[in-house]
Amino acid sequence: MADRQPQWFHFAWWVFDIDAALALIDATPRDTRALDVTAWAAAYGLDRLDDPDGTTVNLIGPTSDGLDRLYAMSTDLTRPVLLGMVRIGDNPPAGLLIDGVHRLYHAWSNGVPQLRAYVLTAEETRAVQHDKLLGPGGTSLIAPSP
Repeated sequence: MADRQPQWFHFAWWVFDIDAALALIDATPRDTRALDVTAWAAAYGLDRLDDPDGTTVNLIGPTSDGLDRLYAMSTDLTRPVLLGMVRIGDNPPAGLLIDGVHRLYHAWSNGVPQLRAYVLTAEETRAVQHDKLLGPGGTSLIAPSP
């Protein structure tokens, strides 16, 4: 049997280590929460992926040619997605789907109202987050203030 490839989620200049996130969840079990499929699909632009005008730009989700629809329809909707909580500046943490966009598309396409989600705290999310510019372990281009 071939070894499984490591899983990473890339968003802007961040890279999230999905294997580390799953290990963290295994080490600190928690209940899942309901994720509203329609709201999240709209937020990720999944409801506009096949817009024939091509005038819609997704700021968070995949591009129309960046989502493997055939693979998405084969995904297991009983497997919880992963929601990271990211902190930008002094704002409160906001949710970012770091694993499960294909499952979200599958659920939305089939009218499934909710998916189960594991939610990482902001601290846990930061622990599995890397900076693309610096590589694994790199966290900032600017030294912290004294």
